Amino acid sequence: MTTIDSGAAHPALKPLHAAGLDLRNRLAVAPMTRVSAAPDGTPTRQMAEYYAAFARGGFGLVITEGTYTDDRYSQGYFNQPGIVTDGHVAAWREVTERVHAAGAVTVQQLMHAGALSQGNPYRPGTVGPSAVAPLREMMPEYGGSGPWPVPREMTAADIDEAVAGFVAAAGNSLRAGFDGVEVHAANGYLLDQFLTDYTNRRTDGYGGALIDRLRLTADVVTAIRAGLGPDAVIGVRLSQGKVNDFTYRWPGGARDAEVVFGALAEAGASYLHIASEGRAWIESATLDGGATITALARRVTGLPVIANGGMHDPAQAAEVLEDGHADLLSLGHGALANPDLPRRLESGAALAEFDRRLLEPMATLDNAERHRRERAGAAS
Repeated sequence: MTTIDSGAAHPALKPLHAAGLDLRNRLAVAPMTRVSAAPDGTPTRQMAEYYAAFARGGFGLVITEGTYTDDRYSQGYFNQPGIVTDGHVAAWREVTERVHAAGAVTVQQLMHAGALSQGNPYRPGTVGPSAVAPLREMMPEYGGSGPWPVPREMTAADIDEAVAGFVAAAGNSLRAGFDGVEVHAANGYLLDQFLTDYTNRRTDGYGGALIDRLRLTADVVTAIRAGLGPDAVIGVRLSQGKVNDFTYRWPGGARDAEVVFGALAEAGASYLHIASEGRAWIESATLDGGATITALARRVTGLPVIANGGMHDPAQAAEVLEDGHADLLSLGHGALANPDLPRRLESGAALAEFDRRLLEPMATLDNAERHRRERAGAAS
């Protein structure tokens, strides 16, 4: 258990108006894949309860798990939710209504898995920027095993279809009642594959120099902005590390970061969400010279920035906010272990430690619930 000093109000509990969102505090639920949708990608009532629990627990912002954007190559896992059909939209509307009723704001993360797809009933095979086999092996907690297949290099038509899928999905998200969307350009998935030098060996306008490898992400943001209008909330999640390469860092360090952040702000991003990929924020965010990548993003763009990585630690959370490293904090494992973490932070109640068995043998809601029941039985 983590003990919290319940003296002065924690800075994470202060309300914030940022990126067009009115938030009751600065604590967000990070996107976490739960592979618990119906086989056709329709969210379930169990998922609605899962998201509503975070809102009841006091989180100001709830960001959904990565949601696939088209019925072609975007789906990454079996039982991943989609935002493609009218049925998807209707089921997500139940989620947004319940989250809003509990006082939170909710944003839908839009994801194209690209070469890191390990379960897609719509199309055989995978696609990516180049025919380069992803590093390491598929993730068993999301139903995969063995080496990743070599993707087919995307054609210009494939790229246009992917962009159109993001735009259509963003419109569907707003129809479902979401307060905004977050473009998933992190963690080794399609947009990050284009950004990364060793997975992108293209020689056309989407490969080569950093600004050209970034072009697809910028095109997606620009196209969504054009489709949704100037007031829509469009976040972008970025990371250096990946689900299959935790230690990767942008080769140019701060120079690369400035290019990436500046271009996405110019494309129309409302906020930037910097993911740590399962590592502590201080470890993943610190650049050569001691500055942090999140503070750099704030300085370069003037946009609100969400920091991620161990933000359930009250001392670190306070430091990140008070020292100007970020505007909001997103929590993954800390939120899974403590769906009511903001309430606990407010009252000074102890925090439960994250137990990896919540995600084993697969990261489903059923497995998490079974583990909680077993733990409760052992404690009684």
